[in-house]
Formats: sequence, structure tokens, C-alpha cells
Amino acid sequence: MNAPVIRTDAGHEGWEAIVSDPASAVISTDFDGVLSPLVEDPSRSRPVEGALDALARLARSVNQVAIVTGRPALVATELTGVSGHPGLGRLVVLGHYGLERWEASTGKVTSEPVPPGVATARDRLPGLLREAGVPDAFIEDKESSLAVHTRRLDDPGGAFELLRGPLTALAAETELRLEPGNLVLELRPPGIDKGVAIRALLASTGARSILYAGDDLGDLAAFRAIEAERATGLSAVLLATRSSNATELIDAADIVVDDPTGVVTVLTALSDAIAAR
Repeated sequence: MNAPVIRTDAGHEGWEAIVSDPASAVISTDFDGVLSPLVEDPSRSRPVEGALDALARLARSVNQVAIVTGRPALVATELTGVSGHPGLGRLVVLGHYGLERWEASTGKVTSEPVPPGVATARDRLPGLLREAGVPDAFIEDKESSLAVHTRRLDDPGGAFELLRGPLTALAAETELRLEPGNLVLELRPPGIDKGVAIRALLASTGARSILYAGDDLGDLAAFRAIEAERATGLSAVLLATRSSNATELIDAADIVVDDPTGVVTVLTALSDAIAAR
């Protein structure tokens, strides 16, 4: 399989670094919009055909394969079907933006304590949605964060903008942070994001190169953390899908694909290049 279109010199250098020394590389991806298509009901997300096999093939050669997601680690593990998958015995799932860590080798989750503001926000959200005139917005309770989805509503964009102000105020009152995404507004603990998770992953593995794949605004923190590490010698490939139409993320990427099937194509090309070397 031919190599994908790499738009930047830094991306070419990162690709070559992974291919030439896979044992010092980390492969890390988001789940929704990257391994799985975006769907109206988050509980129905599933990886596209070939996604897990592509990760498993890379896992034979690289230092670490990881899924980095805003979902609870055990929820992501169940939806992806990675538990017990051949070849993914060393996989880690960093859930809740790194607040939780699930390891396939043990099947156990370790986590940091959840700030009390999350419980306060949980209690107040239904009333806030009623007062804002959008009582049918879907609340996804991630235990350590709360996501309000407007995708199912008749006017999802209008509802999103209507809720931005009240949720910003609630975030300030509960000492949480409001993170906007693709028709979703998430209340999460401060100091927790995918950039923090990626930095911890790089530190724990000692990796000298990384491929990170994302699709939404929440992945910008990971992109920015990796860009900062590039300045100190890290080699990297930043891969973005157009699933969420996150323009800023797409503009910052070394490789851009349309959807999760494109991610599988890139991961397969990378494993082919490693095998050929």
C-alpha cells in the first residue's frame, strides 16, 4: 500500500522516524470520529471494519498503542471491543481525557478523584436545560464529566448556541471547564485534557516518536502538546479526520482523511512500511 499524502516536512520526518525505529514509537488515536463514525446515539458507536486489526498489527512493532478518549475508560473498552482482541494485549485506554487508565494486560482501571463540582453540575443540568428552553438536549454522564449533546434536536446549531452562555456560567460556578465540540458542550475538571494525557503517555513510555489521530476540538490540546514536544526533539505525525469539520484541527494536521476508514488506510500503510523496512 502506498504511503498517504503527507502535507508537511515535519510529518514526513515523523513518518520516517516511526518506520525506521518503531520500537520507540507510540500510536495513539481518539475513538469517536476516528476509529468509529460519529452517530446520534453515543452508545451505538463501534469501530469501522479493520480498525482494531490495523492497531493490532502496529502493536507487534511499536512501543505502545493507546486510545485516548473523553469517554469513561470501561465504556470505551466495551464499545471498541478491544478487550481480548488478539494482538492488543498491551493496549492502554486513557479515558476521561486521561483521568482514567485501563490496561489490557490487567483489565483494571486506575483513576484520579473526581472534583465535587461534577456532582453539583449533574444535579443542576436538567433544570438549566429547561430554563434555557431545550429540555430535550441529551446529557451524557461520563461520571467525571458531563456532555450536553444537541445533535438530536430539530435545530442543533441553534440549541448549541443557546446553551453556550448558561453552561459557561455553570462551569464557572462549579469550578469546571466548558469544552465545546461538534454539537456538544462538555463540563469537565480543569487541568484535564488530551494534551495532558499525551504528555503523560510520552513520559511513561520514553517514546521518541508518535502518531496521534483526532477529529474534534478536544483533540487540539493533544496536537498542541505534540507540537511543543516537537520543538524539543520529538518526531510526530498528526492525523486528522474531517468527521467533525474541526477546521483548526484539520489545518494543523500533517495528514487529513475524510473518515475513520481513511484512518485505517493510514495505519495499514504505516504497518506495511514498517514491515517492508
